[in-house]
Parts: sequence; structure tokens; C-alpha cells
Amino acid sequence: MKKLGAAHRNLDAKVYDQLKAMILEKRLVPGDKVYQDRLAQEMGVSRTPLVNALKVLEQEKLIKAIPRRGFFVRQFTKEEMIYIFELREVLEGLAARRAAELITQAQIKQLQSFFEAFKGRKHIEDYSAYAKEDRRFHNFITDLGGKEFLKSILTSYNVVLFSYQVSSYEGLVRHPDETLPEHLSVIEALKHKDPEKAEEIMRLHMKKSLNVLRKNMEAKEKEEK
Repeated sequence: MKKLGAAHRNLDAKVYDQLKAMILEKRLVPGDKVYQDRLAQEMGVSRTPLVNALKVLEQEKLIKAIPRRGFFVRQFTKEEMIYIFELREVLEGLAARRAAELITQAQIKQLQSFFEAFKGRKHIEDYSAYAKEDRRFHNFITDLGGKEFLKSILTSYNVVLFSYQVSSYEGLVRHPDETLPEHLSVIEALKHKDPEKAEEIMRLHMKKSLNVLRKNMEAKEKEEK
């Protein structure tokens, strides 16, 4: 693990970023206890910035503090996951609308490079590579159209959804063959600076995934009974 102790940037923020990345990359999974001494040693920091970062993540509902037991990666119920996805549908639709209003020609050019490796394929099998591109795409729109507060909320929601999904598609709710045309449609709306269309397509994209997520969770519940 990269040592952070000698970094010039605000240390609490760097520890926070690394902890969030560990959750996103499933190096810390729901229910895991955060062993503070070991993590602090691996990061090359004292426990103080680590605890400060954990408290921020607790406020974002990614970490749960249990008295006399320590910090744990939070586990979400089916109802919480669905509610978060419902919120993400609205907020990411708003981010897409704002992105269409704000996007520059240079950003359009950058946007059109997304999913380049997957265009024209009849069947996408590299779920891991596609999942990374999916995150990059959604983060790009969040960065562009989210502004400070919306971006902060969506970033936390995205970490939850990308990290906690139980799926055969590397954390994706639906198969890439199904979602790629939807992503490309969002890109087209942004390229033409059409806010209404960008929001409409993004919300429909999220709603379809929400419906699949709900069905998957209901099926899993039946299996566990």
C-alpha cells in the first residue's frame, strides 16, 4: 500500500480518499472491521488522520461506529439500497442536465472517447474493463454537472452502489450489452447540448437498473428463506 505520511496534501483528505478507494475496490467489504493500527501502519500515518477520515466516512454512511467494538464497513439493507438508487436516478439525471448546459467542446471531445474499446462489439465479455469505464463515465458527468454539493452526494452513492452490488457483472447491475447503447445515447445528448434529453435518457438508464436490482434482491431473499 502507498505510504501517505510524507504527503504534502492535507493528510486527513488523503487517508479519506484511500479508505473510500478500498471500499470501492472491495478491499474492505460490508461487515469488515477496520483494524486501525494495521491500516495506519500500512498507510504510514498516525491513528489521528485515520480516525478523522473514518468519522467523515461515518457521516457519509459508508462506515459504522459501534461503541466498544470499533469501526466497521456499513452493511445496507435491500430497502436502503433501493432508496439510494431511487435518489441516484433523480440526482444523476439532474447532473446530466447541468452537464449538457455546461459542457465545452474540449469536454465533448473527451466524452466521445468513452467506451471506445467497446463500440461495435456484438458481445462484451470483459466485465471488469467495462465496469471501470462505466465508473469513469458516470464520474465524468458528476464532476461536470454535479457542482460541489451534488457531486459530494453522488460520489458517496456511487461508492455504495458500485461496491455493494452482488452481481455476476463485476458490480454492474445489468449486462454491458444492454447498457452500452444507453451510455452512448447520453453521450449524444450531451454532445448536442440537449439538457432535457440528457436528463430523460439518464433517468431511464437508472430506472431500468433499479428495476433489475429490485428483482435480483427479491430473488435472493426468496433463496435465503
